[in-house]
Amino acid sequence: MFDAIVVGGGPVGLFLACELKLAGIDPVVLERLPGANQADKAHGLTGQVVRLLDHRGLFERTGGTGAPVPVPEFFFGAITLPLHVLGADNSMYAHRVVQRDIERAFGERAAELGVDVRRGYDVRAFSQAEDHVEVVASDEAGAETTFSARFVVGCDGAHSVVRKQSGIGFHGITDGRVVDRSMLIGAHEGLRPAPDGRVAIDGFGEIEANFHRTERGVLTISFSDSEHAFLHTIEWEDHPAGNFPGPGKPMTIEEMEDSVERVLGVRVPLVPPPAGSPALLRRLCGRNTRLAEHYRDRRVFIAGDAAHVHAAAGGPGLNLALQDAANLAWKLAAEVHGWAPKGLLDTYETERRAIGQRVFMQTQSQTALMAPGADVTALRQLFTELLTRKENVQQIADLMAGADVRYDMGEEHPAAPTGWFVPILDVLTEDGRAHRLAELLHDARPLLLDLTGGTELADAVAPWADRVARVSAKAEEAPAGALLIRPDGYVAWAGTDQHALRSALNRWFGSAG
Repeated sequence: MFDAIVVGGGPVGLFLACELKLAGIDPVVLERLPGANQADKAHGLTGQVVRLLDHRGLFERTGGTGAPVPVPEFFFGAITLPLHVLGADNSMYAHRVVQRDIERAFGERAAELGVDVRRGYDVRAFSQAEDHVEVVASDEAGAETTFSARFVVGCDGAHSVVRKQSGIGFHGITDGRVVDRSMLIGAHEGLRPAPDGRVAIDGFGEIEANFHRTERGVLTISFSDSEHAFLHTIEWEDHPAGNFPGPGKPMTIEEMEDSVERVLGVRVPLVPPPAGSPALLRRLCGRNTRLAEHYRDRRVFIAGDAAHVHAAAGGPGLNLALQDAANLAWKLAAEVHGWAPKGLLDTYETERRAIGQRVFMQTQSQTALMAPGADVTALRQLFTELLTRKENVQQIADLMAGADVRYDMGEEHPAAPTGWFVPILDVLTEDGRAHRLAELLHDARPLLLDLTGGTELADAVAPWADRVARVSAKAEEAPAGALLIRPDGYVAWAGTDQHALRSALNRWFGSAG
């Protein structure tokens, strides 16, 4: 019997499996596809998840350099967000990496950790018993195999078999008017980067590269290199300039040219990417925004797109999904190891579903701001004026990054960041070595960062030494004398009081061994 079965071997399933393995339990990943998915999907990571990857040493493995740095500018509803005004309070990170490269890096890490990944297994059904779950999956030849595990986690996407068979409701809205088109093209003279980072279009002029809204739709353009450009258009079917082909018809370059012409009012000839380059011609008709009624059914859990789907504006999908995985993994492991305090597994839904609701809200808001119409244009003008105030920029940046999330940690130090994602700190450990705090979190263990210089907290945490690491260090401008950091990167306790520390250890990491 496995400790856990992860259904789905995409980025969320692979990351979850790695987290479980780091926590000392043995998962198996069942993935329907026979090989890694090469489809062109996400084109980057945004928000707190960039720092989470840094906590695991995966930021550089996915193409990052050094430590993540906040971006000076971003977009909300196709309106420029001037993040540079926030200075050190800027919480918005962006990491340009395509999803297939994320999956490759996560797959390599899973192999290094010895995760059992089985491809070509299509999960058909499961049944729950009091102490385990049995999952039936068919291989590529059609032969069925039954797998048993203490827990099952569905990371199997928006059409999740795990969610559906659990009977978990998936409520929300479908906007059938919206049509998204995406295309990877070869760069050419009619469409080229301008010196100031904008995009020059023959016959039209220069536009913002990331988002350009007109009364007819939205066009985004990005250049990954001198050979490729990525185009994305959004149109609304009920607009007079519609004329959309049926959703069952294949996407063509000519259709993309037509869409760009409707949005901009000029014809831009497009060319396919160079031979051997990844190709993408994708049309999505309609847009779903849905949130699962529950994230848990007894021994079965869901995460990622299985639990929530929404518009891609601002790239919140993997930010939300990978943090789901980090939140759930250590709690499942605690249950398997036998030290989980009562109700710990229930906090997965309590904490993560509330954040799903926040993303539900903000992606709908962004979609509304991009829609056609003079009334929306007026709203955008007002919104742009509001963004001249620093406090409003801060609120939107924190919302998009997920940095406005605070979990209920019970007792707290009045001046410390309890319940928030861990602050960025440079520390000097007892051996005289300098570290970024992120480097001390690579093993995904709970950590007591003791900055007091004494031994009192060491004595207090000693009975939990089998599950909580302690590092004694010094740090300038530390927010508290000590920080108790959960594996998912959130501060469970801060301060210097031994009694309060023991209370927090009991609450999150069970009775002393």
